[in-house]
Order: sequence, then C-alpha cells, then structure tokens
Amino acid sequence: MPPMHTDIVDLRQFYNSQIGRFAEASINAALDRLWTRLPEERLVGLGYALPYLEHFKAGAERTFAFMPAGQGAINWPPGSLSATALVFDEELPLPDASIDRFLLVHSLEFAENPREMLKEIWRTLAPGGRLVIVVPNRRGVWARFEHTPFGAGRPYSRGQLVTLLRETNFTPGAFTDALFFPPYRTRPFPDLFFRMERIGRRIMPFFSGVIAVEAEKRLYQGLPVFARASRRVFAPVLSPQGIPSARLGALDK
Repeated sequence: MPPMHTDIVDLRQFYNSQIGRFAEASINAALDRLWTRLPEERLVGLGYALPYLEHFKAGAERTFAFMPAGQGAINWPPGSLSATALVFDEELPLPDASIDRFLLVHSLEFAENPREMLKEIWRTLAPGGRLVIVVPNRRGVWARFEHTPFGAGRPYSRGQLVTLLRETNFTPGAFTDALFFPPYRTRPFPDLFFRMERIGRRIMPFFSGVIAVEAEKRLYQGLPVFARASRRVFAPVLSPQGIPSARLGALDK
C-alpha cells in the first residue's frame, strides 16, 4: 500500500509554526548550495514546494505549483493569477520537453510508484533540464517523529536516490543536507538552531533530517515507452494561468 500524503492543512500549519520556519530556512540554505541558476527558466514545484518556490521564483520566467490529488491544493500565489494545479504525479498536464526544472518537496516519499513519477518528469523536462529532490533522510532523527511532515512517507538514503535516478534516466549531481537540529515539540531557540545547523553540517552530515540532490536529464540512453490507459478520472481544478510571455504558445500546444 502506498504511503498516505500529508494533508494540505497540516502542511500549512507546520510551515506557519516556528519550527516550520526554521526548517524552511535550513532547507532553502541547502538548496542555495546546489541550485544551478538557469536564466528565464520554467520552474515547477511538485508536492508542497510553496515555501521554496517563493525563494526561487524571482529568477524564473514562469513558476507553477503542482500538488498531488492525495494531498490537496491551495491557491498560489495569493493575490495574483493562480499558478496552482491539482495533479496525478504519473500523468502531468504538460507537453514534452516544456519545463526547465522540477523541484520535488513532500513528493517522492509519498509517490505510489516513484519510478513512473520520475519517468513522467523526465518526459516533461527540456534537454539539459534539472530535477531537484528534497526527501527525508532514513538515517536522520526527523524521519522517526510523526509530528512534522518529514516523519511521514518513505525516507531515502543517498544510495537509494542514486539508484532510482539512474534507473529513470537522470544523472545524479551534487548532494547537500539540511535539518540538523532536532524536531522540537517545544519552542526552539534561534541561537541554538543556527549553532546546531553549522556544527551538524560540518561533523555529521549523514544524520541530517533531509537530503537534497540535483540531477540532470540524460538523453543518450533511451527508455522503453509503453502505451497505457489512464487509471485516473480527471476533473478541472485550479488550472495554472501563468504569466503571458513569448513562450506561452509553446506551452499551450
């Protein structure tokens, strides 16, 4: 039985808490260390990536937030045209080679079929496109406590990520880590948070709360493609509007 998605209400509540804001800061700092800037990129966040899309959307031509049906969706960005869509991760509503980068947060660990999901992402990425994945570390403390979203789903090791990416035609690149402070139930202290992040990253990176990896779409090895009937029933919801641009015609085809 596939892992159950964390509900959208619980995700919003976590990121509105102080521990959630510290987790967001830690993961954004980790992503900054491996995020290769692509000019005018088309960026998609899959899962619940809103706190991190806010951090990186300024450099993107267009940004979409795709949220799995099992999780639920909210409108984003607030006060603007909606860039949110409720999707099934094995059948994304995107044409081939239309996206420059995918960011997966609270996504891979809940996938019903991780390989099928990554193959679908491979299909929609442009040549040289990048995939950035953030997942709970199976060795870390955060994966053992269920009061945060990182304690749900299927945690991964670095070796498991490398194997999965290679099997789905991606070339793994740089790794980084985040969440070295414990998942406090009580209010954490900012000074202690920053100190533990610095120390943990230096002396015990393999016990981080999450692992982040960047991978590149590989073109020189073909994957067999099988026609299959959709197992899903689609209903129109929160269609992404996007921002008008010269590339709009290409994405709408």
